[in-house]
Amino acid sequence: MDIKQQTITVRDLVAGYMNDPDHGVRGYGGRLDIRPPYQREFRYNTKQKQAVVNTILKGFPLNIMYWSVVNDEQFEMIDGQQRTLSICEYFTHEFNIEDPDRGILYFSSLTPDEQQKFLNYELTVYFCTGTDKEKLDWFRVINIAGERLLDQELLNAVYVGPFVTDARRHFSKDGCPAYKMAADLLNGIAREQAYLHIVFQWAARREGIKEVSEYMSKHKNEANANQRWAYFSAIETWVRSTFIK
Repeated sequence: MDIKQQTITVRDLVAGYMNDPDHGVRGYGGRLDIRPPYQREFRYNTKQKQAVVNTILKGFPLNIMYWSVVNDEQFEMIDGQQRTLSICEYFTHEFNIEDPDRGILYFSSLTPDEQQKFLNYELTVYFCTGTDKEKLDWFRVINIAGERLLDQELLNAVYVGPFVTDARRHFSKDGCPAYKMAADLLNGIAREQAYLHIVFQWAARREGIKEVSEYMSKHKNEANANQRWAYFSAIETWVRSTFIK
């Protein structure tokens, strides 16, 4: 695993920031995928976002961020999504901070010196390059403390691709098709990847594969997860017809 420490200014991070339902969330001149398919759905609340901005304006250090190197020109956010979104959304006036003496302050309300201090603030970023296994091991290390990623979330991070993206569309959100079809039959919480994990377990066993990680590695470049959805639908139909009268 090759891990290189670099500093990125807020100015560079927010350059080209885009948050679009159809085209994703990007920053760093369009080179950084801020919300790749494996990232969680939850967001900081307003107080948490304000704390990030106040930390920067006071010149205090933020926690290290981790980016995965896709190639020389493209990166994916591993850890630091919520801090990054807080920074970008403040810059684009999507929320404000409150000053006891000056009241509500959007980015445009800051003095020119404060704006430059915000934009010139340096973030510490670790650029991570390695094999799938090395990335998985590293993700586990950096998520030991704090809001720890669950095992399936870690696997989603390592085996990112069209297969995982489409599978998450079916199985990974409250209100997803699997939730609407079979929430009364399944344990766990969809947004915590419980549905996705069990479906991958079923599909892996069907192919004689013991580990979900091996199964995901085998299929990660498939264009979609349609076969998994068909298999899940067949199981749901069989359970209801066999056990629920």
